Amino acid sequence: FAGYISQVLKNYTDHACDGEYVSLRCPHRTTISIQSSFYGRIVPSHQLCPSRYPRSYATLIKEDVACSVGTSLQKMLDECQDRRSCQFLVNSRLFGMDPCPGTGKYLLVWYKCRPNEYKSKVACEDDKLRLSCKKSMVIAIYSAIFGRTQGGRLECPYQNLGMPMIECQSATALQLMIKRCHGKRSCSIYASTYEFGDPCYPGIQKHLNVIYTC
Repeated sequence: FAGYISQVLKNYTDHACDGEYVSLRCPHRTTISIQSSFYGRIVPSHQLCPSRYPRSYATLIKEDVACSVGTSLQKMLDECQDRRSCQFLVNSRLFGMDPCPGTGKYLLVWYKCRPNEYKSKVACEDDKLRLSCKKSMVIAIYSAIFGRTQGGRLECPYQNLGMPMIECQSATALQLMIKRCHGKRSCSIYASTYEFGDPCYPGIQKHLNVIYTC
């Protein structure tokens, strides 16, 4: 169980140069959840993905190190999102128009492994959040947010009309929920600034949103 949880909570990073295969894989009962992606080049080739062909120094200093495509994230979502594993060959044709012909590029991808079956619970500020699992099963926290997200949530109407609509989240919410609920059959916690601190301006109504599985 502990090994499963550590794999689920881990943020994975993978990369592949042009002409190489990128391969993403998640453990049993989880699927790929793409967090972010980049295709192009922002560092010189001697730092990452060196050129496969011998080039003179004069050519090397001309390579484009401010090169990226805007379709990288969508391509990764199309290829890998919600799958147990995925693999494909990296080249510029995958992403549409080549942003910098003649410059070797690379793909960077960040992803997590999301449980196949998971639940989501929300508690408005100062309400109690209760999590529970059936007999012989225990709680595995996937994510936790305490604060305010852009647009708020329907469960917790935004009442402070004079306050700016900003996003503010506690940096310790996930660690606190793991400490309080990890491996237990049931647990409860108040969605309060006493527990989580106040990541927002005074007066902004907050909520606690937890995604978990049993």
